[in-house]
Amino acid sequence: MLMVTVVLAMTATAPAQASRIKDLGTFQGVRPNQLVGYGIVVGLAGTGDDNLAYATQGMSGIASRFGVTLPPGVNPALRNSAAVMITAELPPFAKPGQQLDVTVSAIGRARSLRGGTLILTPLQGADGAIYAMAQGSLVVGGLGVSAADGSQLTVNIPSAGRIPAGATVEREVNADFATSPQIFFNLSSDDLTTANLIAAAINAEMGGSIATAIDGVSIMINAEPGAAARTALMSRIENIMVTPAEAPARVIVNSRTGTVVINGAVRIERAAVSHGRLTVMVTEQPLVVQPAPFSQGTTETEQRSSIEATESRAPMFELRPSASLSEIVDAVNQIGAGPSDLIAILEALKQAGALRAELEIL
Repeated sequence: MLMVTVVLAMTATAPAQASRIKDLGTFQGVRPNQLVGYGIVVGLAGTGDDNLAYATQGMSGIASRFGVTLPPGVNPALRNSAAVMITAELPPFAKPGQQLDVTVSAIGRARSLRGGTLILTPLQGADGAIYAMAQGSLVVGGLGVSAADGSQLTVNIPSAGRIPAGATVEREVNADFATSPQIFFNLSSDDLTTANLIAAAINAEMGGSIATAIDGVSIMINAEPGAAARTALMSRIENIMVTPAEAPARVIVNSRTGTVVINGAVRIERAAVSHGRLTVMVTEQPLVVQPAPFSQGTTETEQRSSIEATESRAPMFELRPSASLSEIVDAVNQIGAGPSDLIAILEALKQAGALRAELEIL
């Protein structure tokens, strides 16, 4: 397996870049909502479900909408239709009449949804209410082909597809940001320092003390009631530039792929490191033994094996106290440490108390 090492070579003294507040989090209540529905795709060229009970029930339910009663024992879902789940994301402030993209995925034994059409399907939110209706022809990026001798060829995933603008919003989500006593801004990642910096930046921009950091994630903002006033205030706030606090010192190690990522806040206390590499080589040299003439013996193979172990020793090197990331990289490169060696060194430094960082093993 090819081992890859990725090290973010940022100097510890490099200044953090300023970011817009809107890039650091979101306002509470201003978020997308997930929608889901169960429906039937029809018009498949023999690649649908094979006698699937819930597909049959779904087709019977669709037929009953139009006053059609199917005869007993008739299976309308055989091969030319498929039971599917439909998912979509309702963006914040979505209004009735707006259109959404939907994803359609087979839940049975359908081999391909290519060429199918989704029958009108309601999409429900977590509260069980219907917020959109979906229908349309699928766009499938996958391809599945089978031959008479049983051989098959599949490209990507033909049992899932999308319908661009395939759903229409029927109901608006009731957001209470316009009537609640305060509005809240929530950070994407908890950081007490960044939360205080954002509150200070908002107060400096607005010329008052309207913002207060209540914990490492949320900033409470006092605002006048009313949708128009709060929309204008939130627009001003989300475009304020803030320099976030430096991220916590962290080393991420993926032992399966050999990937090591070190951020610029990592520091090393004074330590001496020596790392050797043990190589074991097993050589098999089978020897063919031929019997003497007229001995009525049989030719046999005699196994001969040799085992050799070599250990390469690297010189010990010293890491200065509070060594920066660039110095750590230079020291490791001096001994030619590979990904597995680097992981071992970092784990040993953490155990010795010399690594001032959180070591996370994936």
